[in-house]
Amino acid sequence: MRFCRLFTLLLATLLACFGGFAYGGDLYAIAHPGLKLSAHDIREIYLGDKEFSGDVRLVPVENQAAQAEFVGKALAMDLYRYSTHWVKKSFRDGLNPPAVKSTDLEVLEFVRRTAGAVGYVSSAPLDKDVMVVRKF
Repeated sequence: MRFCRLFTLLLATLLACFGGFAYGGDLYAIAHPGLKLSAHDIREIYLGDKEFSGDVRLVPVENQAAQAEFVGKALAMDLYRYSTHWVKKSFRDGLNPPAVKSTDLEVLEFVRRTAGAVGYVSSAPLDKDVMVVRKF
């Protein structure tokens, strides 16, 4: 279990160093319907500082295609610093970084099907099964 977590963090760090690119458009933080979240909560969720919304455990998910842009706009940091934050958070608090999905479609599907899910996409979702928390 510990090896899997370390491998995931190493992979995230490598992607942060070599895989990021500027997306350049608007981003929409989305959540499973019924969650009570504010725009301020998004930063806390992705930094691992907010784990629950009421009794519901939050399940953040990354969008690999827009991750660099999201981390810059929503968290005001670069991917290297974000990955380093999660390495420290993992060892210090035993938390895992958010799972990574490849595309907007995968993120939308995950958020739609998972209670407590929070994600971000590059175009405004037309689906009524997800709610937009904030536009970046």
